Amino acid sequence: MIVDDHAAFREMLRTFLRTTEATFLECEDGRDAVAEYPGFQPDVVLMDIAMKDVDGLSATAHITARFPMAHVVILTQYDDSDLRAAATRAGACGYLPKDHLVQLPEMLQALPYL
Repeated sequence: MIVDDHAAFREMLRTFLRTTEATFLECEDGRDAVAEYPGFQPDVVLMDIAMKDVDGLSATAHITARFPMAHVVILTQYDDSDLRAAATRAGACGYLPKDHLVQLPEMLQALPYL
């Protein structure tokens, strides 16, 4: 699941991660992610922080409270230690600034489900 309010970034990320067996669900807001997660239950959620209706930290907290085994990786433009700590408290299993996106495949491979 890719959750970001910028369609161009979602498309770029989907292209970057494309594999033959991958299925992506895109959401443009945390509210959509919280609503769609139960029916899709993706292997991983790539979640932005700054979105208009429900931010990524709130959405992450809602998802991981209901689905403790959810793998949420925060992808954000903010490289900030306070936000990293907040993401961990919300239940995220990873945090990656968007300008380090090249590290994403390695981070995903390290998740326990792969």
